[in-house]
Amino acid sequence: MGGDEREESCDGSLYEDQDFPSDDSSVFCDRSTPISRLQGHITWLRPQEICQSPVFFPDNIYQSHAKQGLLGDCWFLCACSMLIRNKHLLDKVFPAQQPLWSDSGYRGSFHFNFWQNGLWTEVTIDDRLPCVDSALCFSHCNGPSAFWVALLEKAYAKLRGSYEQLWAGQVSEALVDLTGGLAESWTLSGISSEEEEKQKESHSQARMSRKLDLDLMYPMRAFCVLCCSTQHILGGGEEVGQQHHAMAVMEWLDVKSVAGSSRVRLFRIRNPWGRCCWGGAWTEGGAGWRTLDSSEALALQARVSQGEFWLDETEFLSQFDDVTIGYPISEEGNLLSIYTGNALPYCYQLPGRWVKGLSCGGSRNSRGYLDNPKFWLKMCNRGEVLISLLQYRKWKKMEDQLADRRSGNDMRPQHYHAIALHMWKVEKKRFNLNRTVNKPPCASTHCHAHQREVVLHGQLDPGHYLLIPSSYQLGAEGSFLIRVFSSSASSLSALKSLAPSLPSTTEGEWETTYFQGSWTKGSSAGGSRNFSSHQQNPCFPFTIYDEPAAMAGANVNVTLSQICNDADLHPIGFHIYKVPAGELSQTIPSEDPVASCVPHCYTQDVTMACSLPARAYLIVPSTYEPNCTGAFTICLARRIQRRVVKSQEKLGRTIQEVTHISVMQSQLS
Repeated sequence: MGGDEREESCDGSLYEDQDFPSDDSSVFCDRSTPISRLQGHITWLRPQEICQSPVFFPDNIYQSHAKQGLLGDCWFLCACSMLIRNKHLLDKVFPAQQPLWSDSGYRGSFHFNFWQNGLWTEVTIDDRLPCVDSALCFSHCNGPSAFWVALLEKAYAKLRGSYEQLWAGQVSEALVDLTGGLAESWTLSGISSEEEEKQKESHSQARMSRKLDLDLMYPMRAFCVLCCSTQHILGGGEEVGQQHHAMAVMEWLDVKSVAGSSRVRLFRIRNPWGRCCWGGAWTEGGAGWRTLDSSEALALQARVSQGEFWLDETEFLSQFDDVTIGYPISEEGNLLSIYTGNALPYCYQLPGRWVKGLSCGGSRNSRGYLDNPKFWLKMCNRGEVLISLLQYRKWKKMEDQLADRRSGNDMRPQHYHAIALHMWKVEKKRFNLNRTVNKPPCASTHCHAHQREVVLHGQLDPGHYLLIPSSYQLGAEGSFLIRVFSSSASSLSALKSLAPSLPSTTEGEWETTYFQGSWTKGSSAGGSRNFSSHQQNPCFPFTIYDEPAAMAGANVNVTLSQICNDADLHPIGFHIYKVPAGELSQTIPSEDPVASCVPHCYTQDVTMACSLPARAYLIVPSTYEPNCTGAFTICLARRIQRRVVKSQEKLGRTIQEVTHISVMQSQLS
């Protein structure tokens, strides 16, 4: 998405992005939203053609706030409020030192970064912006000379495919895409407090059915981003169908009443439309202000700018349908808990896939649940932990999207499977998989949800925990990412199913190690052995200690998995080299490899089993051509001379299971 090759013209002309051109193809995807009426009326202007002295981010914080235009992307603009409050996050999304309009190095291009499926992705755009009658027609800043919102919106539209693809979305998704962190959402309508208490008494997983606890999160209010959404116009005014609209909470605080015997919790809400839509007790001249000290009331009312208004907690909980909170991220890059304020510096992530006929096991009610991918979480000490399951977005065919819009279906959930995450605490050395998962989990996300990401939170004791991500429907294919953030030392690794993924022999025990790495343009994306740059590829050392003569059959199994969407696959493969005596283990030898997984294939995973004598080796993964960027994981399984215990049980059906032993070793980089 960079477009760097065409960024600077030899004649000094300004950059024009051919991948996201200044025409209707970048605005519309199917012309099914209200902006379709703009077809044929949009012109594209650079900031210096719109105003005399454009700036990226203004000095006045009020002038920097986003104001929604004709595009229904209030959800994205609310998430942008996190960048306004945190310069270190804004610098991550928009790297510093880029030439602006008044600089001699200005070329009409800008670079932005968005977090996508575990990686930061660079998006390069030109600064031609869609206008109607010489004014920006989509999102812009309060200050007419500030352009950070309009440019960021264009980069996000390019990432999604078009401006129209930004029409309607989830605040939580935008928060994660802009920060690489976490966001959680709560539904305010639904289960009443009395019904919820009854459920808590009878449901073993009631802790995952918690309601929003603003008291618990109050100490972190200044650091996290709070957004709210509604399906109707506030204040009992004229409703406009089922119009989903998101707003940002600029601040929330507790103030004492005049009597001093009670407190009032107030929320200052900002409507991206730039106009007030509320007529409750806390509007100007409202009865609510008379319950406070007059000087404090005046000070609070003075904070309200255009498009903002105050609500008390009762009004807030009754008028809004959903609340989303974005986790703060420290300047050191650590996620902070919204529950305790603790830093969660230990961070791990691993990709996975639900593959039809192999690992699409469905929900716990399904006969295939045990086929789902499985992961180990090891806690070295007691600590606070956040675990998320994030599924990769899967775009529908255009004809299916049109059918959904004609029938009035909600577009957003249809892109995702209903997913859930369950966790069990197990013994380190040996456990019976079937007996374990037939017990209640120690934690879960309660039910399968049509969300991109679901999150578990808790305090975990030292030990080993089994994680099983699942979709509700048996056979539903997709890719996902498991992420763990913890306050104390921990590790995450994938538990490979021994029977299907390792060589056919069942003698002995397999010890599994995981490596993570990436191919980076110009440094570590060397390509295949057909290119002289092959030596630049990452390499991962390992050692075989047992002679294969003592064990018949293969003793090594290697799987290389690239972390990307199916549409972005590179042809991949790998070689295994002997490390000559006396040489550095990180240097690729000049002699031929002892084993190779080639030709390079356009696939998510490539696997090879082989028999290697005892000595030191290197695994060298590569794409076929040089300078193909991407991230990958390597699963290395080595057979060792200990026997695996087998058992048969009858739990609703006859099954053959292998007891899993000591496959928890993980090496993450």
